[in-house]
Amino acid sequence: MNNILEIIKKAENTHELTKEEIVILLKDDENRDELYRAADRVRKKYLGDEVHLRGLIEFSNICKRNCMYCGLRRDNKNLKRYRLKEDEIIELAKKAKSYGYQTVVLQSGEDDYYTVDKLKYIVREIKKFDIAITLSLGEKTYEEYKAYKEAGADRYLIRIETTDKKLYEDLDPGMSHENRKECLYNLGKLGYEVGSGCLVGLPNQTMESLADDILFFKEINADMLGVGPFIPNEDTPLGKEKTGDFHLSLKVTAIMRLLMVDINIPATTAMESLEPEGRSKALMAGANVVMPNVTEGEYRKLYALYPGKICVNDTPGHCRKCITLKINKIGRYVSDTKGFRKGNDREVV
Repeated sequence: MNNILEIIKKAENTHELTKEEIVILLKDDENRDELYRAADRVRKKYLGDEVHLRGLIEFSNICKRNCMYCGLRRDNKNLKRYRLKEDEIIELAKKAKSYGYQTVVLQSGEDDYYTVDKLKYIVREIKKFDIAITLSLGEKTYEEYKAYKEAGADRYLIRIETTDKKLYEDLDPGMSHENRKECLYNLGKLGYEVGSGCLVGLPNQTMESLADDILFFKEINADMLGVGPFIPNEDTPLGKEKTGDFHLSLKVTAIMRLLMVDINIPATTAMESLEPEGRSKALMAGANVVMPNVTEGEYRKLYALYPGKICVNDTPGHCRKCITLKINKIGRYVSDTKGFRKGNDREVV
């Protein structure tokens, strides 16, 4: 038996790999289907066949940051900006509940219009619908995170994008890698389900760096992890760079599942922007979550992180039906629970 199959077998049985072994799996294409199948078996063993849907509300595309890869960056003058009022956000969450979503993800650029009091009001009102809330609002202070938790937020998603300090600070001017990590630690201390993740295929990123990402996520015991291929946006300084590789993103997803058996891993929208049925393929390589967009109207187009984003012309109702059919087609079913991490006994109050 070849060495790579032995490594996959080790990962499936022990859920431990060295950095060197992860790099070998990331570089190998010959056995990638066996890697995906192993991740799928681990997903089935620990999590069953249910897929959790999270309704995504992208409520502002205004951002004070200037990240080199992101279409929402402050210096992008080609983007029409928008910001939803508090009650509009609450109404979208109410509709998401009516479509059957048990979780909403409130996501925005880093927009200081939304003060602590405004966000606490939004969270408190949405909690009245008996729905879990994930926030994805970027870097905040410990006190701010604490205030949102006390208002009823359950999860917080802040992708580190890369654990390579130099690469991070080159791509995120004016931002501190230490502070990004501190945010993740603070969220864990406060009892959030902590979400993070990485971009795959960034310029100057190495396989060793991706292996470090995976081991870092295991070390901090992240509860949910999203993996997205880098897709260059022409309105950013990285607009002419090469697009990230779909299968490398899928390999990162599969290895995460093999090493972190009970976490929640989304099949990301960016996967399907690169590859037909990309989300279904991710669901068959270890993922167990999908985050359909429940934002309405032109806002779906204007949250332009990267070009070629799927489903921007669909209605939230159509998206809900479409993703359910895709999930059923691969022999899985939509969960009717709030989808907390299985190894985590935290209940929604």
